[in-house]
Amino acid sequence: MTDGKVLVAQGGGPTAVINQSLVGAVLESRKFRNVERVYGAYHGVRGIVNEDFLDLTQETTHNLEMVADTPSSALGTTRDKPDLEYCKEIFRVLQAHEISFFFYVGGNDSSDTVRIVSEEARKADYDLSCIHIPKTIDNDLVINDHTPGFPSAARFVAQAFMGVNLDNWALPGVYIGVVMGRHAGFLTAASALGKKFSEDGPHLIYMPERDFEIDRFVSEVKAVHDRLGRCVVAVSEGIHDDSGNPIIVQLAKEVEKDAHGNVQLSGTGALADLLVQVIKDKAGIKRVRGDTLGYLQRSFVGCVSDVDQREAREVGEKAVQYAMWGAKAGSVTIHRTGFYSVDYQLSDLAAVAGKTRVMPDEFIADTNNDITDAFRLYLRPLLGRGMPDAFRLRSSNFVDRVLHKEKPWTNAPWSTAL
Repeated sequence: MTDGKVLVAQGGGPTAVINQSLVGAVLESRKFRNVERVYGAYHGVRGIVNEDFLDLTQETTHNLEMVADTPSSALGTTRDKPDLEYCKEIFRVLQAHEISFFFYVGGNDSSDTVRIVSEEARKADYDLSCIHIPKTIDNDLVINDHTPGFPSAARFVAQAFMGVNLDNWALPGVYIGVVMGRHAGFLTAASALGKKFSEDGPHLIYMPERDFEIDRFVSEVKAVHDRLGRCVVAVSEGIHDDSGNPIIVQLAKEVEKDAHGNVQLSGTGALADLLVQVIKDKAGIKRVRGDTLGYLQRSFVGCVSDVDQREAREVGEKAVQYAMWGAKAGSVTIHRTGFYSVDYQLSDLAAVAGKTRVMPDEFIADTNNDITDAFRLYLRPLLGRGMPDAFRLRSSNFVDRVLHKEKPWTNAPWSTAL
């Protein structure tokens, strides 16, 4: 095995379990006698080019374990999207510090960074192992059955909509919740996992895998509201028209853009507010409210999936094992086996880097505004143990009226269940 130093970095949005991957990589690396030092780059690739390194060899195992159980990125992260010149500078720094093993925890862009750095090392005939460790709440990495970070975020979304549904059931109206997901609707679809009764919300789920029509949206919300007296809606931030243009661009007079030129979809809360106004104006419904779940989805302390924690730790460990066993480049990928268990493989970086996975058709209902049982079966094992449940008072115990016998119970929130 090659002797040398290890460098670990975290990129992209934080998650509830990304520190499990970090600690998995650090502790596994410290087991190997050929590893001289284990460094962590402060704030991802930006920290690499700035040479902002922490010596994680000196961290106690106990403290690392406490960090592993803590959501968000303990090393800090960055939204930098390195191009070729940026990656060349990363490689120059790795050479200067005599790094032999580079582990980068991140999503699509991070895997592409690993690919480019690996190619630069190969061109320079420099002995460097570059392994990508998967992470993203969007669940949009190809080849993987699912991605660490997604199950915990999905657990949060499911519980959030469970709570919203209870609120909306008690005090009816229309509620619109905007969920993260620019191109993939996995996280928005998770909102359905909190449903217990047939008339529970979310009643409508809109994902970026299907075109969004504003007039149809209004009609569908109104139909549910007419039938139930209320309507809960889950919407992906990335919903778009049949030309691929984000709906927020249609509705907003001005839109913000991020550092990469992407339209800011939900960070400002604008999409939820605009959809609320559309329902008020076009459906004539007065009580309409909207929320943007925003950053709450990513690192919420109270909704961490134990399955997600375990697998996030294991992909970090497996990355180190593959590198120490001689792999020079690759992305650790998760594959489902049996009813629910997983296996890990090292996949070609070129097969993962820069590609986006979306929800398969069998997960989306024919109505294009709901999910199927196939998706429920796919997601439920990932949410982990201890998912809460919600109950109702029984609707069979009404007391007979004395003064208003002719008046139906149409104002009771449970009347639709009769």
